[in-house]
Amino acid sequence: MTDPRRQLPSIDALLAGPGVARLLAEHPRGLVVKAARETVDAARVNGGVTPSEGWDAAVEAAVARLAVPSLAPVINATGVVLHTNLGRAPLCGAAIAALTSVARGYAALEYDLGRGTRGSRDAHCRDLLVELTGAADALVVNNAAGAVLLALSALARDGEAVVSRGELVEIGGSFRIPDIMARSGARVVEVGTTNRTHPNDYDRALTPNSKLLLKVHRSNFQVTGFTADVAVVELAEMAHARGLSCLYDLGSGLLVDLSQWGLTGEPTVPEAVATRADLVAFSGDKLLGGPQAGILVGSEQAIAACRADPIARTVRADKLTLAALEATLALYREPERARREIPVLRMLTEDLTTIKTRAQALGGQLIEGDSEVGGGSFPGAKLKTWLAGFPDERLAEKLRGNDPPIIARVAGSRVLLDARTIFPEQVDTVVAALRG
Repeated sequence: MTDPRRQLPSIDALLAGPGVARLLAEHPRGLVVKAARETVDAARVNGGVTPSEGWDAAVEAAVARLAVPSLAPVINATGVVLHTNLGRAPLCGAAIAALTSVARGYAALEYDLGRGTRGSRDAHCRDLLVELTGAADALVVNNAAGAVLLALSALARDGEAVVSRGELVEIGGSFRIPDIMARSGARVVEVGTTNRTHPNDYDRALTPNSKLLLKVHRSNFQVTGFTADVAVVELAEMAHARGLSCLYDLGSGLLVDLSQWGLTGEPTVPEAVATRADLVAFSGDKLLGGPQAGILVGSEQAIAACRADPIARTVRADKLTLAALEATLALYREPERARREIPVLRMLTEDLTTIKTRAQALGGQLIEGDSEVGGGSFPGAKLKTWLAGFPDERLAEKLRGNDPPIIARVAGSRVLLDARTIFPEQVDTVVAALRG
């Protein structure tokens, strides 16, 4: 018996057909060729069976699928405000307008308009960060891990960086603090134990080759019970008394106090700067509510060392990041306006009554529940919320196939939509998807 796979059409034969030829007139040739190959390969895997809809229709469907960008906007109905898999902080309107304006053409990224000479991209955001944090100087790079890598390279390369064992954390994507430290050229020296570290642990570990004391804020987990650690202010004093530097990896980048909304235990950046650590490192796309960025604030000497380090070039921020970050930071000059206009802050502090109204509009069973901050911020914190519950777990797949996709929470056999992270303007879209 002849193998049906031998009867499959060639790619050239498919391209010559009238249906696919029409696609070639409407789409790039490379895209159509790839769709034709995938269609034939799928039929080969299926034993040589011709697509039920016909070759032309199958290739057209493949073209439509391949033409869709892989990075697509989604609606976050999970209730995790800083959802790393969904891009963390959504940008505020001012940031979107700023990066759109800069993206349209050329921009004065490294050009001094006043003097008409070459300038520095480091000037963008610097003054705002100094104003908002109280630091003497500031530097923006592409992400927080890059900021820590740069700081360690600038201040501790070829020397020892001392850190508590209880702070050798793993952050998202299996990146570990000791691995980043090792790549910087500094030698990691661990002190204390997992749950208890004392000042004399650092003292005993110091050698003539010691260059830096590192403090890592445990932003994505909690240690409770029989515990002890050394406060940053004490660690900074110890470092300076011995001629060493102190680096504080703060993490989430909270600029305003959120304790009145029940969110406590996360130090603000101004509080971190007040400890007199030489450098404080934090993210731009977590609690700050801006684009992905790594931010270093601290002393003029420490920031100058970072600017001069060769790694600074490899982790520098681009014009779109700087434009969006500058616009976000500018809102913090009026904290109440920042709380209203920066989506992350608005979602974290939103009134429960408003959230309940949105949940009711979604239909389904109205359920009291909890949202999460996410993004390695405020570990263990729960935010009261309202959910719309649906008993069909297959609904989650249907919602993911919507345009735009809607990402829900699944608990057992129920699909839960958390209204906290569904924007008011997205409610009608979600309702239509549920009814469709």
